Amino acid sequence: MKRISVIQSISLFLVVMFMFASVFQCRKEGDLIKNLDRSFTGTKDSAIYAAFYESNTVSPADATPDVNDVIKFRGVQTIIHEYCGTSNCHGGPIAPKFDTYSEIMRYVAPGNPESSKLWNYLTTNDFDEAMPPVNSNHEMTITDKTLIYNWIANGAKERPDLNDFRPAAISLIVNGCGSANCHNQATATGGWARKGLIPGLTSADTTQFTYINPVTGAVTLYCQLSNETLRDQVWTAYKDSVKKFYSDTIAFASYRPWKTFATPRSALSTRGPLQNYDDILMDIMYPKSARSNSSVQYTNPTTLVTYYVKGNYLNVSSSMVSRVDSTVVLANPFTGVFATNHQGDMAYGDGGLKPHEVALIKAWYFADPNIPLVWKYGNANAGIFKYRKTGNIIRQ
Repeated sequence: MKRISVIQSISLFLVVMFMFASVFQCRKEGDLIKNLDRSFTGTKDSAIYAAFYESNTVSPADATPDVNDVIKFRGVQTIIHEYCGTSNCHGGPIAPKFDTYSEIMRYVAPGNPESSKLWNYLTTNDFDEAMPPVNSNHEMTITDKTLIYNWIANGAKERPDLNDFRPAAISLIVNGCGSANCHNQATATGGWARKGLIPGLTSADTTQFTYINPVTGAVTLYCQLSNETLRDQVWTAYKDSVKKFYSDTIAFASYRPWKTFATPRSALSTRGPLQNYDDILMDIMYPKSARSNSSVQYTNPTTLVTYYVKGNYLNVSSSMVSRVDSTVVLANPFTGVFATNHQGDMAYGDGGLKPHEVALIKAWYFADPNIPLVWKYGNANAGIFKYRKTGNIIRQ
């Protein structure tokens, strides 16, 4: 009888163990998974930025992309690689490899997660079809499933576009800037009401609160217009007057806004609200620095009423982008003169935006057709944004 060597015995043992493990894996049984529910419990949320690649350079970016020129969030490719691209699975002997956009798209129905094989593999409770295999003890998190769901639902594009940028950027601005002591509708209109600028509204219609700066300890008193219906009416009327006035300052001279955000018109210095898309667009097209000044900008020759609002909304020295991006400086759109320093404190001193979040806001800003070209590239494409390091001017 032929003897089996020690090496052959060990090899045979390993083969048997591998076959046993494979059978056990395929049977998908055991206490580990008996109560497992893989169904998706999240929801589609367009404000959650979801892109295929981990890193995307914005347009426009400097010749050598700077710190605020790259959107870097956890990407779909990375998620699939981590869960599926292991050495004993799709990163090893099992096909497909799931490592390129084209290969993954063979299992995706753009715009329809529920009809996508990839999504069904990730959420099915048929454990013989589940990916990753349930006995691998590597179940995908709800957060990662949500990113994949949103990416597929929004078109499963290889590179993100306006539809990806805008909801996420608006959410960042609203949630980061719309706090009660910052760019808040209730606080702005509350200051007007307490000052007696709104007929029929008094301090009794407001709620006062105290804000203590967690860093400096400085104490500031704020008041808010409590009645939400009245607040919406007041703020909407103000926005309408701004838009009417600047559409034709001669024909609609009487619409020149009288209620401003800074002293002496308001009871305290408050900032223009940024609590929804329309608020943000108005702030971009008619900046607060045009709508609110600390000195008289115009005196009505007949009534002698003084106004702190400029008649030329382009004659300003700040913008949405220059206030969040410290890598660029702004030129006054009317005079064409560039600032000597950046204004990025809205991101770093106030909101604490991270570089990839600044890049996301900038990507949305230059992609959104509702933002006039003059606020992107200046008059006649002369450029109003310039990179500080290189001096490169952003042009169309």
